[in-house]
Amino acid sequence: MDILTLLPFIVLIGAMFLMTRSAKKKQAAAAQMRNDMQPGTGVRTIGGMYATVKEVHDDTVLLEVAPGVHAIYAKNSIGAVLDDAEYNRIVHGDDQELDADGTVVPDDASSLTGESDDAGVAKIDLAKDDAADDAEDAEVKDAKDVKDAKGESKTDGEADSK
Repeated sequence: MDILTLLPFIVLIGAMFLMTRSAKKKQAAAAQMRNDMQPGTGVRTIGGMYATVKEVHDDTVLLEVAPGVHAIYAKNSIGAVLDDAEYNRIVHGDDQELDADGTVVPDDASSLTGESDDAGVAKIDLAKDDAADDAEDAEVKDAKDVKDAKGESKTDGEADSK
């Protein structure tokens, strides 16, 4: 056998080995993270719920999802263990960076557009005008009258085929 015929198989086996190796490392890191959970830490479940760990057992975890509300979850359902600053920022809205800078971002864009009271700027009225409606109705009526004069009006069920 020639080495050139075996080269694609060797490359394929090597790629599969590298992919499975990285997947195993990720699984081991996730298992280590779940085993390192301590009561009082904040977690995010794989469903996206944020909670505080109350008790850790072999395969389950008791989570406090709201004050006084406890739920039992499987350890495998914990997606991430969060540090205290991140958990407080997400759950309670605490943002130390905002407090340190003192900058406040407005909820709307009114401060970005500025207050301009220029009398020279004409305001555009986007409301529908009744006079335009009357003109459109007159045009449609005229078109129907032309069809009636030619005798081309059709009743229900008639086709255009000749």
